[in-house]
Amino acid sequence: MARKTKSSRSRKPPSPAPQPTLSHIDQRGEARMVDVSGKPQTERIAVAEGHVTMRKDTLDRVIAGNALKGDVLGAARLAGIMAAKRTHSLIPLCHPLPITKVEIEIDPEHALPGYRVQATVKVNGQTGVEMEALTAVSVACLTIYDMVKAIEKGMRIEGIRLLEKRGGKSGDWRAEKS
Repeated sequence: MARKTKSSRSRKPPSPAPQPTLSHIDQRGEARMVDVSGKPQTERIAVAEGHVTMRKDTLDRVIAGNALKGDVLGAARLAGIMAAKRTHSLIPLCHPLPITKVEIEIDPEHALPGYRVQATVKVNGQTGVEMEALTAVSVACLTIYDMVKAIEKGMRIEGIRLLEKRGGKSGDWRAEKS
């Protein structure tokens, strides 16, 4: 066993890096809506993605337009756009935002098999649109499930995540490749 010398005992271990604070929690630990009134209005963009995994024969039927309920992808795009616009009514501490763009891309992924759903949301505002992009993807994926569940109930909604955000005080951020 090594003996401690006087100099090794007097050294303090390095301090851990400060942890980020939770902006929606006040000093008493209670939930609060963040005051963004002092922030400048800037262009902010967020991109999110998710996947709906299904059997190959189910994917083939949707691609062929043979789903029992109609235009699966059109309904999912519309649902995603509507969800982005209503995020503040679904997520309790989100600000209502004057969204200037919502784009929903739904692409078949034969390797899954299933669909990759991506939402891009843009605003000129005082807070970001990450929650709007994530909500848009979630609801678009849920709509695909709803439209196709008569064919296959075992589909999975997976991998919903933020891919990138641009603008705002914290600057740009991009997810690592998975």
